[in-house]
Amino acid sequence: MNRPPAASPDGSVTVAAPAKVNLCLEVGPVRPDGFHALATVYQAIGLHDLVTVRPSDEVTMTVRADDRLSLHDVPTDGSNIAVRAALLLAEHSGAGRGAHIHIDKSIPVAGGLAGGSADGAATLLACDRLWGLSTPLEELVALAAELGCDVPFALVGGTAIGSGRGESLTPLLPAPQPESCWWVVLESADGLSTPAVYKEFDVLHDGSAVPSPRIPEDLVAALRSGEVAAVGATLSNGLQEPAFRLRPGLRETIELGRSGLPSARVHGALVSGSGPSCLFLCGSRADAVHVAEELTARGLGPVSVAPGPVPGARVVPGRAAGARGR
Repeated sequence: MNRPPAASPDGSVTVAAPAKVNLCLEVGPVRPDGFHALATVYQAIGLHDLVTVRPSDEVTMTVRADDRLSLHDVPTDGSNIAVRAALLLAEHSGAGRGAHIHIDKSIPVAGGLAGGSADGAATLLACDRLWGLSTPLEELVALAAELGCDVPFALVGGTAIGSGRGESLTPLLPAPQPESCWWVVLESADGLSTPAVYKEFDVLHDGSAVPSPRIPEDLVAALRSGEVAAVGATLSNGLQEPAFRLRPGLRETIELGRSGLPSARVHGALVSGSGPSCLFLCGSRADAVHVAEELTARGLGPVSVAPGPVPGARVVPGRAAGARGR
């Protein structure tokens, strides 16, 4: 992890943390701790939340969002993962300090893209710099795992295998390169509860044995080859069918991406994580922009275009709190 200047001239530290997509998400049986066993391949994409922290006597937070996003489900009290991240780092380090946390959200809320996890990861790194702690990355990753299963990956970024609840990471080769792997993200105005999707998964498999999850070997081979079409052909999501059952319109959207767009530029389509965001994999930025324009013309919802893989949480030097941009 590089060490840029700790703070901007106004005393603040801003960190950008990426959204994640799951190239595969294999869901296994419920573990003794109540969580499902998972095997997944994460990829960080170029859609970021920005977290800015400033010195304060206590831990407080504010949040604002792009016009297309609703903040209805984003708390600003101690239940927010960013607040919990700051308090956890303060306790771990014995720093006994506060921080005001300001979040500029661009990642959809409850959209299956781990925006909350990105905020938690960004807050850990931002407070570490603000307080001058120089905590090793390995320690920050361990703290991140206490906050949630996707938070460690938001710190690390790139492309990685996740196991356990998703928090145990094994990096993969960074192919395909960002300039050749482009994601079109179709967002939804209404989020989808992750616990509700897992509950529907259990209903769907009631009475049947759920095998232990495994990463498909053909996906790993496709990633290492760097062939985007091969990656697209091996995308999978064990939570997709439960998400379809809770939000039937998603099935039509995914089928549209797979075979209904006139451009035929989509190499693969799937629901992102627990949904409801839908992902369409393209081989170039030009193709992704074309697909995004087609989806926008159909009025299906807000659309973003983002490359992947990208690095994990990183300090943005010299950025003042509240500055916008994506």
